[in-house]
Amino acid sequence: MYDVIIIGAGVIGASIARELSKYTLKVLVIEKENDVCEGTTSANSAIIHSGYDPEPNTKKAYYNVLGNKMYDKICQELDVSFRRNGSITIAVDDEEAKILDELVERARLNNVEVKILNQQELQEIEPNITKKAIKGLLAPTAGIINPFELNVALMENAMDNGVELSLNDKVLKISGEFGNYQVNTTKSVYHSKYLINASGVFGDEINDTINKSYFEIKARKGEYFVLDHFDNDFIKHTLFNVPSSKGKGVIVAPTTSYNYIVGPSSEFVDSKDDVSTDYITLNQIKKSATNLVDNIDYSKQIRQFAGLRAVSSTKDFVIDSPKKGFINVTGIQSPGLTAAPAIAIDVAKFIEEKELKVTYNPRRKPIVRMKNLSLEERNALVKQDPRYGNIICRCEKISEGEIVDAINRNCGATTVKGVKKRVRPGFGKCQGGFCEVSVVNILSRELNKNILDIEYGKKGSNVVSNKMGGASND
Repeated sequence: MYDVIIIGAGVIGASIARELSKYTLKVLVIEKENDVCEGTTSANSAIIHSGYDPEPNTKKAYYNVLGNKMYDKICQELDVSFRRNGSITIAVDDEEAKILDELVERARLNNVEVKILNQQELQEIEPNITKKAIKGLLAPTAGIINPFELNVALMENAMDNGVELSLNDKVLKISGEFGNYQVNTTKSVYHSKYLINASGVFGDEINDTINKSYFEIKARKGEYFVLDHFDNDFIKHTLFNVPSSKGKGVIVAPTTSYNYIVGPSSEFVDSKDDVSTDYITLNQIKKSATNLVDNIDYSKQIRQFAGLRAVSSTKDFVIDSPKKGFINVTGIQSPGLTAAPAIAIDVAKFIEEKELKVTYNPRRKPIVRMKNLSLEERNALVKQDPRYGNIICRCEKISEGEIVDAINRNCGATTVKGVKKRVRPGFGKCQGGFCEVSVVNILSRELNKNILDIEYGKKGSNVVSNKMGGASND
């Protein structure tokens, strides 16, 4: 019997798990995929929003503003890459300029610091911004984060503090009531006093297995370009188009690793598993991006990707308890990444019987990032462990030692994609063309698995086959 079962190991489920790990509770996280961070958290804009945009007096606004303020401490405790680079929303005509003035008032109501910039000020702080820009709204508290690191670090720290994680474990049926919920999955039958639904785009389906339907989740797809890290000063702030009914629109933004992302699109899709990209949509993104930056060099493109956002029919986050002991935390679209830690604190309040642990440790063991070390620090580390001197990923300069560490931690990598998310081999210009074979061999050795059993990402995506042409990636 568990005190709490959490369904879903994205950033929301992992944030809740870490928050509950502070207490003397027996907590289990169930995830249907092969790893944490496989849904919305793995494919988004990686932005910590300031909070000026959400409609005042909504859950989105409330948790956005609170969550934004928490990230400096969280990322310091968990050793996660985070930078407050600020955001600028750009107007290219008088109609859009009026919308910026409306956003200033919304920012005031949400208690978020913003500043209007004129055309000259825009060009001074962002020389590569479009010459069409006539006005901008600067939000200095906005930031960028590595969402993969964040999700993994939250779950790792939760597990360090006693939380259990079960992967490849899909929920089939839920029954029972407060004090004894029964969760039937593809792996087992679990019992729990409380049940938390943090299952992303599938949140309505999980709710409907145990509770009367009262909201619907639709999947809204966003497609992106990723550009190589060709110039650290190309764009310094996150650049937004003026928001519309479809959301915040296409952005051009740096990442914490100094790549650049351009996107997303914003279209509803019928399938909650549809993460395909298409030529027409990507061309529309390019067109929209010209209202932010005049000359984006798409020859620097290294990949395209798409992610799904969970859009609730309530037009706000769904955070409530329709049945005692059953808590919905779903419909968490943008700014959900920003809001996650603040949401977790309030969700923990639903759990009545809990006591703080004396042994709770909010910090995880620091990550070694070889390319960030001085020459003296690198030499000392290599002398201590020669694996840190064996560079596996030439594009991102990732060593064997870093990969081994990523595999052997709590919430460690078990797939090629899992290693990629944690320490970046395969994220560079060659997209794993040179390093993937080495990563497969390291996984095989460290996990004591036959090389034929090493998967790229999803269950069944074996990289090496005993039949020619049998390899598959997801």
